[in-house]
Amino acid sequence: MTLRRTLILLVLSSLGAGAVVLAQSRVHVDRHPSPPSPGGNVVVALCDGETTAEIPGVKEGETPTPAQARDVADRLMAAWREKNPTARWEEPVRLAAAEQVGGTVQGEAGGLPAGPQGPVQEGHTYGAFSERDQRIWAAETDKFVQEGRRVFHDSKALGSTIAVSCDMCHPDGANTHPETYPKFQVQLGRVALLRDMINWCIQNPTRGKPLVDDDPRLKALEAYILAQRKGTPLEYGKH
Repeated sequence: MTLRRTLILLVLSSLGAGAVVLAQSRVHVDRHPSPPSPGGNVVVALCDGETTAEIPGVKEGETPTPAQARDVADRLMAAWREKNPTARWEEPVRLAAAEQVGGTVQGEAGGLPAGPQGPVQEGHTYGAFSERDQRIWAAETDKFVQEGRRVFHDSKALGSTIAVSCDMCHPDGANTHPETYPKFQVQLGRVALLRDMINWCIQNPTRGKPLVDDDPRLKALEAYILAQRKGTPLEYGKH
């Protein structure tokens, strides 16, 4: 083997190893183990990384019922509010969901009928476009946001192993403050984006696996959380 060929192979191997490290780093989230329960019960941690509560009668490795998950989430929030009586807490802002009749969505956003609407647009994005184009774009965006709402409220869709979903501590996306990202997050020990904190919460309070950057669920969750703060001024770095 020639020296040149050897060097080329070494460079390619290094690039491949670097790609693997980069891919792994994109989904790495620091895990904050909860303190063990004396009775071996499941201990759930709040997204502040400090407040914890256990689920009586549910041992590690077992899955609590939705009612048990709701109960522990309510107790966690009550404990947090008691420890932080002067903390700024905003009431949830509800996002209007598509009206359903008999379990079937009747129509889409913008008054469009349900189902395919043909080409996404007739004009150029930065040129002339029709009112129909705008209605289609709005419908597609709202559909994306509603998918995020579904995942936000569905512990199984999140990958939670303890039946806890995002809405149990953040009803309708309340107190997620997406307009303040990027900012330093103490839980992560670094400056974080909104998706970083979403993944931290998935891995810690819900005990699921972090989502890769291009996972449709992560994108939809970001869209839903941002939509809930529509009209709020951006203020990155704020605490």
